[in-house]
Amino acid sequence: MSRIPRDRTNPAGKRPGKIGRAGKDAPAVEPLNIVHGALPSREVILRFIADHPQKASKRELAKAFGLKGDSRVELKHMLQELEQEGMLQKNRKSLIRPGALPPVTVLDITTRDKDGDLIGRPAEWPEDQGVAPAVAIRQQSPAGRQGKGKAPVAGLGDRILAKIFPAVDRGGPAYTARIIKVIDKRRGAAMGVFRAAPGGGGRLLPIERRGEEMVIDPDFTGGAKDGDLVEIEVARLGRFGLPRAKVLSVVGSVGSEKAISMIAIHAHGIPHVFPPAVIAEAEDVKPATMSHREDWRDVPLITIDPADAKDHDDAVYAELDPSPDNPGGVIVTVAIADVSWYVRPKSPLDREALKRGNSVYFPDRVVPMLPERISNDLCSLKEGVDRPALAVRMSFSGEGRKIGHTFHRVMMKSAAKLSYQQAQAAIDGKPDDKTGPMLEPILKPLWHAYEVMKRGRDRRQPLELDMPERKILLKPDGTVDRVHVPPRLDAHKLIEEMMIQANVAAAETLEKKRQPLIYRIHDGPTLAKQEILREFLATLGIPLAKGGNMRANNFNGILAKADGTPHQTMVNEMVLRSQSQAIYGPENIGHFGLNLMKYAHFTSPIRRYADLIVHRALVGSLGFGEGGITTEEEAALDDIAAEISTFERRAMAAERETVDRLIAHHLSGRVGEEFAGRVSGVTKSGLFIALPEYGADGFVPISTLGTDYFIYDEAHQALSGERTGLGYRLGDNVTVKLAEAIPLAGALRFEMVSEGRAMPAAVRSFHKAGRRDRGQLRKKPGTRPPRGRH
Repeated sequence: MSRIPRDRTNPAGKRPGKIGRAGKDAPAVEPLNIVHGALPSREVILRFIADHPQKASKRELAKAFGLKGDSRVELKHMLQELEQEGMLQKNRKSLIRPGALPPVTVLDITTRDKDGDLIGRPAEWPEDQGVAPAVAIRQQSPAGRQGKGKAPVAGLGDRILAKIFPAVDRGGPAYTARIIKVIDKRRGAAMGVFRAAPGGGGRLLPIERRGEEMVIDPDFTGGAKDGDLVEIEVARLGRFGLPRAKVLSVVGSVGSEKAISMIAIHAHGIPHVFPPAVIAEAEDVKPATMSHREDWRDVPLITIDPADAKDHDDAVYAELDPSPDNPGGVIVTVAIADVSWYVRPKSPLDREALKRGNSVYFPDRVVPMLPERISNDLCSLKEGVDRPALAVRMSFSGEGRKIGHTFHRVMMKSAAKLSYQQAQAAIDGKPDDKTGPMLEPILKPLWHAYEVMKRGRDRRQPLELDMPERKILLKPDGTVDRVHVPPRLDAHKLIEEMMIQANVAAAETLEKKRQPLIYRIHDGPTLAKQEILREFLATLGIPLAKGGNMRANNFNGILAKADGTPHQTMVNEMVLRSQSQAIYGPENIGHFGLNLMKYAHFTSPIRRYADLIVHRALVGSLGFGEGGITTEEEAALDDIAAEISTFERRAMAAERETVDRLIAHHLSGRVGEEFAGRVSGVTKSGLFIALPEYGADGFVPISTLGTDYFIYDEAHQALSGERTGLGYRLGDNVTVKLAEAIPLAGALRFEMVSEGRAMPAAVRSFHKAGRRDRGQLRKKPGTRPPRGRH
């Protein structure tokens, strides 16, 4: 019998499980019965992964159990089976139990337990997985681990990057955590709605789901009126009674939609005010010099962006390849703002940029990663102004294959600033005074180069989902005007493909130089998600082959079969749900959706920290002068990747919730009206309904569907009545009535107006099986199936 491998995060060498809540001693669990060199049982594998999340890769598991040769192959097959059955799921390069926290997680410290110890919860947690698990924070001694270095100390309201361990004390939180670093000290700041009390003072109603009500004394209202959205500071947290708070500022009335994006900013802890030191550094920055730069100011690079864009971080130019060795080939040049020159490692600007991770875009405002002096001025590739850039010149064959590329640190001058619509109109035969002279020398060569590159894209076959992007247009007063679906122009596709190829070139160059970097990685669908999709597609007569070696073009074939059918939207949504989420990581696993083996974000360093890291890596590895990556940054790439992946999910959640709140506010005066909708989700508890005209989503509880007993059929994505056989499927067009709108929560509740439709025969046979199961259930004394649930 072999010993459990020593955990490097446990210097005392104790068996896992000796640490209980918040680092207190707890009874040891029964040791695993491990036979070195023998394939363990499924139960032992699952328990080992639960107890050792930091050793949950296939390689570490084989090492831990001493497996070699055929045993490693058997282990691989066992892990694939566990994935297919939904017992395991992939998380970056390791395996975790479904619903489990990954080994390194960003936590928000939200409260204390009865002993006064800090409790945290994941900064981002999928709603469909229920309540986020609590994590007991293990504070280390001030001297740090083993007396080396200074240990990070966190407090209530802080956001931390933490190493996660399963707890043994089942009476407390399911996990304990060791602090790796403190990401953001929020200093107790929060937001809520002020409700005045008779005689002065009042209460603070939380806007966060896990928030708690607070008392505000008369002297600390800050002039807030009843119904105002306010920023507060926690004045006292006691063991008894409600916490007391002090109003710091009044954001505005909750009736004002301009306050809605601020709710998401505070609910997700998004830094939105630049500290004085950061502003001071940005204002003192001097323009870049020609040191280590090529002079490209005569190259007619142009920017093509949305009409309302304020920062321009990419410019493009294309020409025919004059080389006789590349007949029909083209040379495409992409120049990207040289942010690495201005934002140096460990500077106040750099620390603030990492804390934000990315810019966040709301309908009424942008929370930038960098101050405007940097993002909208010095780094923005403005028309007719000298600007520093990192450029890549790429050669493509006539068949669209990239046959070479070179990187350059340059000084450029944009020849023109165009909008997507302006450039497209010129190509379509309607040039204006600005684009007319540019049509032959600049725009037509760009479009020709795109046609060449498109041949390579078509051969590569990236995942092509048809999911139109909706944009909310606001009136001058901040209220919703309408929801618009912008047309997808060739101008958009041209810029997108040129940026993708520039990102590929960056990853290839850094790999060739053996330079550590942060990749943009996208894993393939898990076997469990593939099985759910396969069962669903089978109900439509669309086959999906079994096996874990799926490629993007497999899904494109599915989408092509559904194109033009009544199931087109439904199939697109199900394929989208089957996909993993793209993240950042220093270990390359490729990008499944783009069907690329090497991919790194390089083209948006003004708004993404990952791109800034890649710029620094290129500057350092190619000898481009100042602003290169440091050895300290290289050592921290794993942590940086985990942080910015979390911050990206944070931004997406905040943007989505703001749209939900805006639409709920917009529709709050129309309760009782009927709307045309589409079933966008089916669950055991009811139906999610999308209103395409408004870009909104709401919910119909199953208890309101009628008196029939409704059965949930996951394979068919349907809810259907047992007695009538009528029901609703994913993608069905329906009419609903708005029963309730809660603007602060961004929630809409509907009542179904449409009658259910007759379900397919396969669903009815599923009903029969369900009746047999429920008949057996009724034989047990005192049991009966619940109404409207399954």
